[in-house]
Amino acid sequence: MRTGSNFLENNINKLPDLRCHGETFNPYILGGEGKKEMFGFTLAQRDADPAGFLRAMRAQTPGMAGFRYFYDHDPRVFDLVMQDPSCAKIILTRNQLESFISWKIATESDQWWLADTKHLQTVRPRFVLSEFIERHDALQAFQKKLVHALQISGQTAFYLDYEDVLDLEVIHGLAAFLGLPSRLERLRYHFKKQNPEPSIDKVSNPAEMKAALASVDWFDHSYAPNFEPRRQASVPHYLSSEGLPALFLPVKGGPEKQMRKWLQSYGPLVDGFDRNSLRKWKATHPGQRSFAVLRHPLARAYAAYVDLLAKDYMPELRRYMQTIHRFDLPPKGQAFADEEQFRDGFALFLQVVGHILTGRTGLRTLGHFATQHAILQGFGQLQAPDLLIREDRLAQGLVYLSADLGQPMHPLPEVAEAAPYPLASLYAPDLEALARDTYARDYVGYGFGDWAA
Repeated sequence: MRTGSNFLENNINKLPDLRCHGETFNPYILGGEGKKEMFGFTLAQRDADPAGFLRAMRAQTPGMAGFRYFYDHDPRVFDLVMQDPSCAKIILTRNQLESFISWKIATESDQWWLADTKHLQTVRPRFVLSEFIERHDALQAFQKKLVHALQISGQTAFYLDYEDVLDLEVIHGLAAFLGLPSRLERLRYHFKKQNPEPSIDKVSNPAEMKAALASVDWFDHSYAPNFEPRRQASVPHYLSSEGLPALFLPVKGGPEKQMRKWLQSYGPLVDGFDRNSLRKWKATHPGQRSFAVLRHPLARAYAAYVDLLAKDYMPELRRYMQTIHRFDLPPKGQAFADEEQFRDGFALFLQVVGHILTGRTGLRTLGHFATQHAILQGFGQLQAPDLLIREDRLAQGLVYLSADLGQPMHPLPEVAEAAPYPLASLYAPDLEALARDTYARDYVGYGFGDWAA
């Protein structure tokens, strides 16, 4: 709520048959400072019924009604207007650093717009990088949400940069976009730009700001696009025990057999959940805890590969490796001729899974080799686990869980390795490099060579 948006609102309100009512959904004010009521609604009534307020705005405004909406305004209104193709969208943006410093000056001076330069207050706020990043990330997330909502609904918007509002021809283009025949003769410069000097001159610590901004990844070089499909919560696979109010959320490729045996040591297993039976179980087990176990990505990928050979859970993956990569896996349940062929198959498996996860094939992404990152996000759609335990600290994690539930810790059972060759005999840095390329998000917290160590 600074000069740019005030200037734009003030000028488009000079067009006949259009009325922009200001920040009608600002959490703290109703359209503008001092207003107690709009369209028969008080602030409290607007908050209780935003859809009704929108309908009243339309009904009581001659011509086209509009308002200004910022990323921190009532989130319910976002869906109401974005799902309405008859509502025109005008998107006003500004250089993020300029916007941040302008906001800091306004908050410290309490001067949000300026009509006369004799009332100008000069403030030099201190630049704090953490504050800038927090605001930058919030605005960027909102802009991505906005663009996505336009894309999926097949809509477009009229985009304006901060400097564009001073161009009369651009404002005429905006009027044409809105379907209005009228045009302005000239712009009205009622609002004055408050801080026209360069950003570096607007803060009290310019050298510190310059050094801090040099560390910002402006172009998101570290960003890795994620084409992996979203996963569901997989409730039917959840496990519990009659003697322990703990809910185990299995991650495919993890130590599921070992956890089954551990839960059985407390009593008969409880499984076959659906969402209804899970709600009932939670209601009858107050104070319960849910947990999941994370495995090193290389070890988990190896488990998925061994399972593919033994159980053939994805025949089309076998065919893909044969037809595209000219590599034949042995028939289900049969062994490779030697360890070298077995290892070559595992290396190719890692490469192909990497292609599947990045959307380069038409193959399904099964839970056996989906990233743990995506599986945990799927759990979070229903209930995020209370406790995440890394497999290399499984015993310590279960001791903590048992104590938290007021139960004695039962010994962790041993489970025989099902693989024809131990991963340790196959391990080399090239295998882990492949796994790291395939499961980059899952390597958070794991250093290269951690599994070998």
